[in-house]
Amino acid sequence: MLSSETIQNIINVLSWTVLIYMILVIIFYSTLYLISAQMVRKQRFRRKESSYLPLMRSLYTRPVSVLVPAYNEEYTIVTSVQALLALDYPEHEVIVINDGSSDGTMDELFKTYELEKELRFPRILIGSQPVKHVYRSRIDARLIVIDKENGGKADALNAGIDYSSYPYFCSLDADSILERDALLKVMKPIVESDEDVIATCGSIFLVNGCTIEGGEIVEIRTPKQRIVLMQMIEYFRAFLFGRLGLSRFNMLLIVSGAFGLFQKAIVVQAGGYKEGLVGEDMELVVRLHRYMKENKIDKRIEYVPSPVCWTQAPDTMEVLRSQRSRWHRGLAETLWTHKRMIGNPRYGFVGSVSMLYFFLIELLGPIVELIGYFIIPLNLLVGTLNFEFGVVLLTVALLYGSLLSAGAVLLEEWTMHRFKNVKELIRLYLWSLTESFWYRPILVFFKLGGLIQFMTGRGQWGKMERQRLDDVVTDEVKEKTS
Repeated sequence: MLSSETIQNIINVLSWTVLIYMILVIIFYSTLYLISAQMVRKQRFRRKESSYLPLMRSLYTRPVSVLVPAYNEEYTIVTSVQALLALDYPEHEVIVINDGSSDGTMDELFKTYELEKELRFPRILIGSQPVKHVYRSRIDARLIVIDKENGGKADALNAGIDYSSYPYFCSLDADSILERDALLKVMKPIVESDEDVIATCGSIFLVNGCTIEGGEIVEIRTPKQRIVLMQMIEYFRAFLFGRLGLSRFNMLLIVSGAFGLFQKAIVVQAGGYKEGLVGEDMELVVRLHRYMKENKIDKRIEYVPSPVCWTQAPDTMEVLRSQRSRWHRGLAETLWTHKRMIGNPRYGFVGSVSMLYFFLIELLGPIVELIGYFIIPLNLLVGTLNFEFGVVLLTVALLYGSLLSAGAVLLEEWTMHRFKNVKELIRLYLWSLTESFWYRPILVFFKLGGLIQFMTGRGQWGKMERQRLDDVVTDEVKEKTS
């Protein structure tokens, strides 16, 4: 039986540990924020002085294969393909990989694009589950459809790489919509660096609440659902000063599976996408960094904030829980797979800073935050709470989440100016200030669930409920028609 003095000492140690941890995290995030703000300022100036139009005519703009793995995407696949075929890009092909869908995905593609069988023999660079048939559209020859046996997203992407014709490929989720110039924008760093950049990615925005016509976003609105609104704010923080700041020093470890551009040759050399993981996108990027360091290849992976991919976000707690548990499990799998890189100076800033950050802050952060939620009640229970200490802890907890998110909203508006209605921006800003009080604690429990799944070897992929992208309208329209 522990004495009251021992219990008090344990609580004091935990209290100071949480406080110091949060202060260090705030310093790290604030540094990223300042770096990102400086980069945004420079890029805004460059955008005024340059145009992407020369890339349309440049001989150095490499052709790109757009790979779209699809499993039971009958509600979104046609609109997505329509948007991809309409991209402003000098030469690209769209390869849809039907990964053993059991719904009407193939029927929708046949009906809309008049598919016919094609004799297309791949170079087996990586390998995948057996391909049953390959089709080409009679309406637009740039559209290729691969119908294969189910093997998961990583396997589908590997099949797409094997069947692709071009030296660069863009991986894209089937429920996503690219802005017309997005492909040009993510290719620009590669062209300007003389291919020293081997992978790029853009921003992910949420399509919920927006209006879509003909595969294009025609009106941007904030969703009325609070759970979706908070995800929008979270995405701003994660992309604009998380990935942008890490990209500045070539420490970017995540190129989102929803929208990423890669040099095919180096991905093949590194072994392609690894099957059996739920975070195959992050694992590939970490492996590319590892491959380049171990083989003394001096290349970069960059984040470009201006190109945008629009995707659907979970609009229920159950789907959000499944998604975030899966993401955290994927993070744990990747860090475990490449654990020798964590804190290892042999891998440069990637090992000594970025991998350490993802381990200590992203992976273990939910555990520390959970302890923090119980610190003040425990101090009150044993009568050891110091008023000044309690005020400092609450202030730091507020800075840890809400104010950083509010800063991300302001940085996004400074960068993109996408919200024409000032009320929309004010609404985003005010809700961002509430993050620490309800949304962040919810995510902590969801992430802890993913960590438990990883440690116990359990967990499923989960299901994301889709709706037809052309049916995504503003909440106000929904109310008027209901």
